[in-house]
Amino acid sequence: MPSSRDWEGPVRRLERLLRPRTFPVALKLLEDPDELDRVPFLRRLGHKVTMCQLFTLVRTCDWTVGACLEDFVGAMCPSVIGLGELPELFRDGSFRSMVWTRTRRDGAAYESAIPRIPSGRFRAVAMAPLVYNPFDPDMVLVYGNPAQMMLLINSLQHERYEVMHFHCVGETSCADAVARCFLDGTPSLAIPCYGERRYGHAQDDELVMALPPESIDVALAGMEALYGRGIRYPVSYAGAQLDVSCAFPGSYGQEEQMKALRGDGRSLLVGLTGGIATGKTAVASMLSELGAPLVDFDVLARRVVEPDRPAWRDIVAYFGEQVLSDDRTLDRARLGEIVFADAEKRKRLESFTHPRISELFIAEVQRIREDDPEAVIQVAVPLLLEANMQFMFDHLVVVFAPEEVQVERLMRRDGISRSDAEARLRAQMPIADKLDYADSIVDNSGSLEDTRRQVEDLWARLQALRAERGRGREGEP
Repeated sequence: MPSSRDWEGPVRRLERLLRPRTFPVALKLLEDPDELDRVPFLRRLGHKVTMCQLFTLVRTCDWTVGACLEDFVGAMCPSVIGLGELPELFRDGSFRSMVWTRTRRDGAAYESAIPRIPSGRFRAVAMAPLVYNPFDPDMVLVYGNPAQMMLLINSLQHERYEVMHFHCVGETSCADAVARCFLDGTPSLAIPCYGERRYGHAQDDELVMALPPESIDVALAGMEALYGRGIRYPVSYAGAQLDVSCAFPGSYGQEEQMKALRGDGRSLLVGLTGGIATGKTAVASMLSELGAPLVDFDVLARRVVEPDRPAWRDIVAYFGEQVLSDDRTLDRARLGEIVFADAEKRKRLESFTHPRISELFIAEVQRIREDDPEAVIQVAVPLLLEANMQFMFDHLVVVFAPEEVQVERLMRRDGISRSDAEARLRAQMPIADKLDYADSIVDNSGSLEDTRRQVEDLWARLQALRAERGRGREGEP
């Protein structure tokens, strides 16, 4: 039963971002036990097992394992995953009251609260490291410490936020992960119970989350976005005894910067972004012709790394003179090769340049306002969303072109192959995802005349918005 998807890439991304110490586990429930024979490298153990033992054999021993009803110790484990009915001894609370509850009545209430996959449909279970593409899983189990699980939750909540509700039945907590995930079709976090720690060797600091397979992509997209904003694992300590304001993400503690950018409210600050080869420069030029002063981050980025400026000195000290051309200017192509292949080096480069660019940005906005306090100021930032700068602007404009159009333009513009053009696109946030953030969209996939008409309409809306903000300030006490 081959997998219909290659999971190696997503698993390697998860390992890089979340750094779990054990393999993510693919779990598949089977209606026909003969299907176990078609799973590559599957082992059937020669003794009775618990379900948590199977989890551990997969995630720590790198095994692929399978079991049927008769392979389990007792009825508890198979009843959770629908391989068998729960005997009356369990349902009336007798079994549970032997250890875990004071009375049989408490035990019966306990058993009735445990979620279970209905029996009758499934007759076997297979588990394997997800990275080997063993089959199409019903769910994926990820083990991690509380910090890793919180990052995973944050990542799942990054887009289309909702509160996540988790449960704890106590002992038999595998039901909280496996059965709830299967029944509800949503991620389910569980605290491994005493049994899983004793028989399955779950560590004291470990939690487990069961995720529907499609949630892996959601989590990875959120995790990569958070990584770009400085939220990552392991969590670096800012210092409990220190002033930690300098360690907060850019959108925290930036009131003074926000005041400087927003001014007195009479002007309008417009963020202009898009994807590579969508035509941001053309749209910015059209807006400039209509009267919108332009602050171009590409220009600012070049200014801050001019020879002997502070950012230039930091870059040379860290990367070495290998990134310099003969005239002592930065060799952008060489530097790009280095940081494109190493996310940590890219973040270090950004730490040298971004604060200096921000200083120039604020100074340029203030200079424009001194000339025209009611200006509609456009700020062109190629990676505005990737850098989490959207909170700075009154209005966000995204210049759009379909990915195929981007690829063809890149190939013509830079004289590169299709594969190279596609690789450059993959290095950025997909243009379709950027549209979700837009207050206005300029579709630049058609003719120049069509784009100009859209920009003229946009300019009228921006002027109206600026005038409305001005009237609002006039009515303030």
